[in-house]
Amino acid sequence: MSKLALLGGQPVRTRPFPPPNSFGEEELANLKEVLASGVLSGFIARGFEAFRGGKMVRRLEAGFCERFGVRHAIAVNSNTSGLHAALAAIGIEPGDEVIVPPYTMSATAAAVLHANGVPVFADIETRTYGLDPADVERKITKRTKAIMPVHLFGHPCRMDELQSVARRHGLRLIEDAAQSPGALYRGRPTGTLGDLGVFSLNQNKTITTGEGGVVLTNDDELALRVQLVRNHGEVCVEDLHYDNIPGTLGWNYRMTELEAAVGVAQLAKLDALNAHRQDLAAYLCERMRGMSGIEAPVTEPDCTHVYFCFPMRYDAQVVGLPRALFVKAMTAEGVPIGAGYVAPLYREPMYRRLQAYDRNRGFPFTYDRSPEQVPDYSDGICPNCEALYERKLILHFYCRHPLTRGDMDDVLAAMEKVLDGRADLLASQREPAAVAS
Repeated sequence: MSKLALLGGQPVRTRPFPPPNSFGEEELANLKEVLASGVLSGFIARGFEAFRGGKMVRRLEAGFCERFGVRHAIAVNSNTSGLHAALAAIGIEPGDEVIVPPYTMSATAAAVLHANGVPVFADIETRTYGLDPADVERKITKRTKAIMPVHLFGHPCRMDELQSVARRHGLRLIEDAAQSPGALYRGRPTGTLGDLGVFSLNQNKTITTGEGGVVLTNDDELALRVQLVRNHGEVCVEDLHYDNIPGTLGWNYRMTELEAAVGVAQLAKLDALNAHRQDLAAYLCERMRGMSGIEAPVTEPDCTHVYFCFPMRYDAQVVGLPRALFVKAMTAEGVPIGAGYVAPLYREPMYRRLQAYDRNRGFPFTYDRSPEQVPDYSDGICPNCEALYERKLILHFYCRHPLTRGDMDDVLAAMEKVLDGRADLLASQREPAAVAS
């Protein structure tokens, strides 16, 4: 056994993993077409066609409609703005509650606050990390207006059960599908299973426009309301002869023609890019069989996983190393991995102090409610999430283009080297850390 890099030996991998880059001649041709037209945003002129955006924006939207089998796709400048527009479209009012997971990018819950609603955190289940339908039902109150599941790491949530909960209580369902473009739940794409679904086209996503997002819906009324929020709705409703104006106060959430030009080409590559991720993930899963204490991700029956990340369950008792020491040793071998994911969102100061818009009045958390009705943001409200964050989850970020199975061999070799050297690692500690439970 070679000496561990953390103890002075040579690392398994000495070169960094290359950054993602799926751009080519297709994106360049579309960008040249936009630049030659002289129109970088098609939203400028008056009239309904300009209200809907320029040529490339509408071409991208049509592509999403065709690819995902929906009536409407609305391009926006980020997944965050898309979530806010979706919440505004369903009519979130001050103090309304929206149930969200705590294990997600902060924008999922922050979008609720931007709509003057109140995030209520329900726990996640521990196999595929989506919202736990049973805990969602426990968290519903008379103020609940919507449920916002997140298809975390690229695996679909338990949507049949969440849809059933939503129907029983008359709630809207908005999918945050930022990490799951192309994932299927019982034959249907994520992002098409609720009232609205929102995708991200951020730089680190499977397909990207740098920044950007797309909102999907089959509801004509919701689509128009999202378009109004995207594009200064307060000055457009009269021209559109639209009377249902609450919640249509608009922002500038518009996508540029340059971004859309890149998106058109990227969308055509989605299936190939997902297939590449799935191939690398399948290779890792097969090679990890029998690796004690480290469990590869699972895929539920009738679902497809698109592996935005490669999440692994970590059992420190079985491995014989504290998670933090394992992660440190892997990083030293040239294979950086994550210890957990983000901290549970309710640990952010904004939630602990009930301060979003003001210092003392607690809006919207305390709006029109007694102290005992204020949502609980203390530790312990989502024990599954806390356990994953603190000790039970590790993340590998590199199942993506342009990496190869050879790169995955380095990941596996580093894992095996660290596991083989665990005794030396523990012995090297001045005060050997107790193995976390």
